[in-house]
Amino acid sequence: MAPACAASDSFVGDWKLDASKSKLIDQMKLRNLSGIQYEFDFGGVPERIMIDGTFQPGAFGTMLSVTKEGLHSWKVVRKKDGRMLLTATWTLSHDGKTLTDKYTEFAPSGSATTMNYLYRRTAAGPGFAGTWQSTFPVSSADVLKVRPYDGNGLSLVRSSEGTRNLKFDGKDYPVAGSGVPDGFTRSARRADERTLEITVKLNGKTTRIEQVVISRDLRTLTRTVHPVGRRVPDVFVFERQ
Repeated sequence: MAPACAASDSFVGDWKLDASKSKLIDQMKLRNLSGIQYEFDFGGVPERIMIDGTFQPGAFGTMLSVTKEGLHSWKVVRKKDGRMLLTATWTLSHDGKTLTDKYTEFAPSGSATTMNYLYRRTAAGPGFAGTWQSTFPVSSADVLKVRPYDGNGLSLVRSSEGTRNLKFDGKDYPVAGSGVPDGFTRSARRADERTLEITVKLNGKTTRIEQVVISRDLRTLTRTVHPVGRRVPDVFVFERQ
């Protein structure tokens, strides 16, 4: 297929998220390694933490602490460079099928936002160990801006994710950004004239495949994100502005 001219590319434009048609899935995997040590996987970068209330090195240069608060409750705290990033209280239901997460996130200014989430078990335990999945609300005000980039490439600009510059040559390019560790790469290709495919890798291993598809009438853009190891993808549906 001949490369598209980015200036006249059908993807270029402003796209507003339709929250009613979108869904964001969060999944976490907890593996009991030795009774007091667990492996936490919140999305491709496993962290091995002792459940003893001490701060230990976590992903992306953070420090993570997990404390048992009774038989069915854990307190989770994450910091970076001495600044509080988040706290969470996880409470396991008595039947072990659900986990509630009272989650508080701290902005650089110190202001806090608290949300309550419910996770359902999708893989066996016992206890906190297992695979947990939750559906998150999606912001209806989110806008995706698609702009030409470097010849036949595209820039995807979204307030929650920053700017992603894509070259459709299938090559792996380092992913730069605050808090992004070494080893992350991104590649992109045009599967056909209405479909983009983006692959994210960590140290050469694929962690996520994303498809961006524009409808035949060029009015709707659907972004489907498939994290490796998860059956249910995230789906974001945008309408052209």
